[in-house]
Amino acid sequence: MNRTKRMLLENIAWATESAHGDPAFFEGLALGQSPKALWIGCSDSRVPAEIVTNCSPGDLFVHRNIANLFSPADDNAMSVLEYAVKVLKVPDIIVCGHYGCGGVKAALLPVPSDLPHVARRIAPLCSLAHTHGDELDEFAGIDERVNRLAELNVMAQVRAIRATSIVHDADHAPRVHGWIFGLHDGRIKVLMSGDPHLPNGATSSRMVSVREYLHAVETMAS
Repeated sequence: MNRTKRMLLENIAWATESAHGDPAFFEGLALGQSPKALWIGCSDSRVPAEIVTNCSPGDLFVHRNIANLFSPADDNAMSVLEYAVKVLKVPDIIVCGHYGCGGVKAALLPVPSDLPHVARRIAPLCSLAHTHGDELDEFAGIDERVNRLAELNVMAQVRAIRATSIVHDADHAPRVHGWIFGLHDGRIKVLMSGDPHLPNGATSSRMVSVREYLHAVETMAS
């Protein structure tokens, strides 16, 4: 059995199991969506947003592309942001990159002449790598440089999203978070929080663990 046929059979199994577990599940989905966050992530097949965060259908509004890049010149990304903020009114926006990102690595290597669309897409990453060249050169291996550039890239996208009029002019501006996912352990680390009163809320590059992050949230709420 080929892969696509198996996927269709798995869909039947999933739909049947979901309806058995909650008879009103699909009826609720059909009524409309009210996601709690906009997820801007990488297209990499190893980082599915709902799975790595244990979310259910309807929890996340998702936009994925090569190297989780955001550009105000990209009408696709801007339309997703606009709809998420102005119509769905999501309270949180998450930019989630990942270590070992192929798009980030491509920005540190010679431009792939046979992949013109990819080359054009990662051009901002090439510029970011040039800007932080001295810092990246401190790392001996390519993997370490890729991982550091992946972190810098997430923070750059967070700042770009916060700078849009869609976000900063919103009546209730969403919190914009910068996260990074580890393929080696499945854990998410916080690079920038969505609240300036929490660790790394503004521009600090020191990572905080999810445990630290949640502890800070609980402390503020108490």
